[in-house]
Parts: sequence; structure tokens; C-alpha cells
Amino acid sequence: MIIGGSALATVVVAGIVAIAVVNEGAGGGSASDKPSDSLPTPEDLPSSTAGQPEPTFKDEPPPPPPPRDFVSDTKRDTAPLSIATLYPNKSVTINGRPYKRAATDTSKGCTDAAHAGLGPVLSKNDCDRLFRATYTRGGLAVTVGIAVFDDARTASAVKKQYKPNLVALKGNGVPDFCRTVTCRTTANSYGRYAYFTISGRTNGKPSTAADKSAEQAGRDGSTYAYARILQRGKDQAAKAVGASPE
Repeated sequence: MIIGGSALATVVVAGIVAIAVVNEGAGGGSASDKPSDSLPTPEDLPSSTAGQPEPTFKDEPPPPPPPRDFVSDTKRDTAPLSIATLYPNKSVTINGRPYKRAATDTSKGCTDAAHAGLGPVLSKNDCDRLFRATYTRGGLAVTVGIAVFDDARTASAVKKQYKPNLVALKGNGVPDFCRTVTCRTTANSYGRYAYFTISGRTNGKPSTAADKSAEQAGRDGSTYAYARILQRGKDQAAKAVGASPE
């Protein structure tokens, strides 16, 4: 109510001033008869910002496009792509759990790194390469596979069409695992990449649904694959605007 009263008072005062101006000059003149050069110029009027500093504007570059944009299409995803760029670390810690990298492999065409179910899915969708790495922790092993496609639409289709499973990768102290026993698997996609995991016990015992440790290892491997692809997008997005990668 106080704000409304002030506004009304302002209107009334303005009205009185206007009337006084019109009634000046009893000789029949009116306000419109005054020469224009006798009216106040904008410079003569009081400024509400008088005495305040002039506004300043900082010249900042626009923010980089989202990382997904750079890993969703071959035309923009041009950074080097290899085992070294996808799995650069011999040791990784995922959600507080340490893992050591054992073996790595690159499969051109992808089908030789996938069993009967997954192989045809990859082949039908023109999988370009499949990069695998096996990580171990306390009697557990998880193989992470990152498959490369032309675009995000295809990778998403592979995720939906997924059938088990990725071939577990042995080597460097890791025995042949998850070949003839039950193991835990995951499948997902981000950008033009589909990524898979297969995890189980290195002692040859099966990892059923009750084996929560093997299941966790699979989820950790999937989290790591996602993080590596996301970082790839961030690096390229930062480079596009001349910023430093995170």
C-alpha cells in the first residue's frame, strides 16, 4: 500500500506542474508557443546515476559447447583415439576402490572381441574398433570394452540391442576368466561410443547374482569407461575455445 500511495502522489504532482506550465502567459500564449531552444536539454536534466561509476564490461570468451557434442560425430571427434588415450593409467581408483590395469587390446572390426550374442550386433551397426582393458582388484577382474561408431544414434541403438557379451581379456598375470562360468555384464553408451564390461572371479568360480563384489567391479569399470569418454569430450571442447582442459 505504501508503494501505491507514492505512485499516486507522483501522478498528482506531475499533473499540477503540467497545468501550471500551460496556464503561464496570460496574453494568450501557450506552452507550445515557446521556442524549442528554451526547453531544457537532456544534459540539463538531473541524472539518477550522477556520481556513480560508469559500467564496465569484461570481454570473456563464450563457454565451450557441451562435451557430448564433440564425441557424438566423427566430424567433430578428431582427437587421437587409441588405448593410450582411452586407458592411460596403470592404476585407477574408482569410488574409493583401487584397480590395476593388467592387459589391453585393440580389435579392428570388433567381432573377434565379442561372443556370439554381441558380435552380430556390433557387426550390423558397423563397429569400427573395440578397445579393451582388464583391471584387477582382490581376486576380481573386469574387462572394459569401448566400441566406436560413426554417430551417437548408432551407439545408442547398440546399447538397446545388446546381447552378452564382451570377451574377457586375459594377460599379464590375469588368467583366462569368465569363459565357461557365469559372470556379471553391463552395457551403456555415450556419444558415438558404446561401452561394455564383463567381471568375475580370477579363481574360475562363477559370479552369480549373489556375488555383489563382482557386480560392483562391473559397475566400476562402466563408470571408468564413461569418465574417459566424457573427458575426451571435455578436452576437445576446451581446445575449441582455447581454454585449458579440466
